[in-house]
Amino acid sequence: MFWRARTTSGKAICLSDQFPAIKVEEVMDGLVTFVKLPPVRLTTPVDWTANPHGNRSWALHLHTLRWMGRLVSAYERTGDQACLDRARAVTDDWIDANPRHGAGVSPWAWAEHAVALRAPALVCLSEHVHTPRLWDSLAEHGEVLADPSLYREGHNHGLDQDIALLVVGCRLGRARWRDLAVRRMTASAELAVDAQGVLHEQAPRYGLYVHRRLGVALRAIRESGAEVPERLVARRRALESYVAHATQPDGTLVPIGDSPADARADGFAHEGPLVRVFDGGYVFGRSAWDDPSAAYYSIRFGPGRRLHGHEDHLGLTYSAQGRRILVESGFHSYERTGYTDWTRSPQAHNVPIPTTGTFRPGTPTHLLHSSIGPSSQTYELADDAYGPLRTRRVTVNHDPDTVAVFDTVASGTLRSLWHFDPAFEVASRRDGAVVLRDPGGFHVTVLQFPGEGLAVRPALVSTGYLRTAEAVTVLSPEAPSVLTVIVPGRY
Repeated sequence: MFWRARTTSGKAICLSDQFPAIKVEEVMDGLVTFVKLPPVRLTTPVDWTANPHGNRSWALHLHTLRWMGRLVSAYERTGDQACLDRARAVTDDWIDANPRHGAGVSPWAWAEHAVALRAPALVCLSEHVHTPRLWDSLAEHGEVLADPSLYREGHNHGLDQDIALLVVGCRLGRARWRDLAVRRMTASAELAVDAQGVLHEQAPRYGLYVHRRLGVALRAIRESGAEVPERLVARRRALESYVAHATQPDGTLVPIGDSPADARADGFAHEGPLVRVFDGGYVFGRSAWDDPSAAYYSIRFGPGRRLHGHEDHLGLTYSAQGRRILVESGFHSYERTGYTDWTRSPQAHNVPIPTTGTFRPGTPTHLLHSSIGPSSQTYELADDAYGPLRTRRVTVNHDPDTVAVFDTVASGTLRSLWHFDPAFEVASRRDGAVVLRDPGGFHVTVLQFPGEGLAVRPALVSTGYLRTAEAVTVLSPEAPSVLTVIVPGRY
């Protein structure tokens, strides 16, 4: 395929500062560390089919070669030729061992996201290494990235594909690839992000990711000499409000969908209304901005589950007086395990579960009514995800802090699930009441009507990537309607 290399060399737009940080000495010694898992020593030559941790994300990161791109950056910073030589050797080894469609090649080698993340690293290397082998690989990456059948429109992977196609097109002097990338990312952004800023991937963490990557895209467009589309700028700007409102008083993103419980969103303007209803399916409310002790809550409704979303409709999270109180399962990993499947299920969220009927995944939920006052807000939501209509009415008060939730089902009975932060343990219980306490002596009282039959169970919730903790789950009595009142800081 040497014919691919016969092209005019163009500008190398190197985005090395966007690659994950590495320990250069570690990588030079043959070790790699991905997704916070223990270091792994690579063989020589590298076994590109290896996955010693049995982790999908680890295998992807191996093939992105962004760790190689950081070696190029180290060479540029220090002038250490050994770093560049190691980067070239790793890349040559990858190219030789991973022909596209080759027998025995890892499925991660040419996975669309691996291609999108690897191509910018190859562009960085091409500033210093000029070989037909590298040029041919860049051209092949460009052809894959430009292939409409492989493009993930309206998805964060598609944005990464567009960024990669733009920088490869510029490097190879192919303006049509650059222009295609700009057109696609603009149209894709308008599919992925609505006018209010809600990302349709249904996880605030991905809203943060797409915002950051759009910043990289805008920078790359400017460096390429192309005109920056105002429509693209507008969608990125809209995301900022969504991310800011999805940020809890402790600075972490609310763990809705595939959002880790420890993901932070710093640098966004905290301004505007204290309560915001997003038509894409979110209510975010707080008692104050920039006050770690402020009350905060989220409620889910809207379109059915897609992409990084969970079956969390009617779900509620809540924090008050500097404590997280009601939490959801959050995001554990992309591993295909029973626990990961559970984290996406209704049972992993603070929702009413009808005891009859069959759950229909992807059912939309409607926000029927909202009343937003300065110290009290009320919402009514409903869907027929289990057949009979289930309705939830939520009232949040800030003076004093209380939450009241009234769940009903049109026929049959239901049970309401409530997952509490792992810091809490049961202090006392009786019919219709449970008192929880954290190590600092902070109390939360849970009252339920009817009260007879209330149950307390342990459950595992995700506290971060590949991390879990045991938490208290309160399961209401079985009844046609259940009232739950949560009172923080009181007996």
